[in-house]
Amino acid sequence: MTDDWQDLVVGARMSVDSEFSDRVRASSLSNSQWGLVMTAVEFDVEDADDPEHARIVADTSQLEHVLPEMQTVDQQQAMGAGGRSEPSENTSGIVGGIKAALGLGSDDDSNEELEAEAVELADEYANALQSHLEKEGRWDEVRRAAADD
Repeated sequence: MTDDWQDLVVGARMSVDSEFSDRVRASSLSNSQWGLVMTAVEFDVEDADDPEHARIVADTSQLEHVLPEMQTVDQQQAMGAGGRSEPSENTSGIVGGIKAALGLGSDDDSNEELEAEAVELADEYANALQSHLEKEGRWDEVRRAAADD
């Protein structure tokens, strides 16, 4: 048996990814942005030694490193595919640059909104993963492996 609890949940994560795609589509994040979120988020089992209180949590402390890319990823993909990029709230563009230069606005608000939604979705994903493991009868095994880490 493997000691790393994250190795134990690979299959479960694939199932949850599939189930969670509807939730991502219902959000303002694109699939590309969600992919960036998932590269920045790490999952931990909090209180792994306590069967009653143990839970999977999303460590979103590294999100700040992907936020700038999240702002532009969809626009870059559309431009690279020869498509026309539609302006969005998450893209600053020329107007945003002019406003920032004039001190009339910045991306801070949209970054905060984007980060807040990414954190919310990551937390929901952690809950969905734990729920999936519980339904499959694998949560206790995963929790014990996490406690041993």
